[in-house]
Amino acid sequence: MSEIRSMIKILLVEDNLDDVEITRRALKDAKVLNKLWIVRDGEEALDFLYRKNQYKDPDSSPRPGLIMLDINLPKINGLEVLKRIKQNSKLKRIPVVVLTVSKRDEDIIRAYDCNCNSFIQKPVEFEKFVDVIRQIELYWGLLNLNSPNGVERK
Repeated sequence: MSEIRSMIKILLVEDNLDDVEITRRALKDAKVLNKLWIVRDGEEALDFLYRKNQYKDPDSSPRPGLIMLDINLPKINGLEVLKRIKQNSKLKRIPVVVLTVSKRDEDIIRAYDCNCNSFIQKPVEFEKFVDVIRQIELYWGLLNLNSPNGVERK
C-alpha cells in the first residue's frame, strides 16, 4: 500500500504565495511524502495537465493522482479549470479537491455541479490546516482506491 501511496503525485493550483507556503509546511508537518507540483493560475494548470508550453515534457508535468484546486485564480477561474478537467476523458478520473477560503453556498454548489470530488474550506489556523491536509492525504492517498489513470504505476 505504501508503494502506491508514494506514487501519487499532487498538483496544487494556488495563486497566493502565502497559501502555497502554508500548504507546503502543512504537508511537511503532516508527514505527507508525496511529490508536490505547484502552478499559480488556471491557465498554467491547464498547460500542466494538457502538457502544453513549458510543460510539454511529461517529466515536468506528470499526471497527478490528486489535484488541490483553489477557485479564485487569475487568468482562468478555478471552476472553469475544474469543468475542463472533468470534461476530458484522460483527466476526468483524477480526484479534484477544491481547497479554498470560500464557504459561499453558490461556490459549493457550482463546484459540485462541475463534478469536484470534495469541497473544503481552508481553515485560518495553521494547526487546523495541517489536520485538513493530513486528512486529505489520508483519504485520497491511502484509503481511497484511485483510478489507475490517476496513479502512474510501474
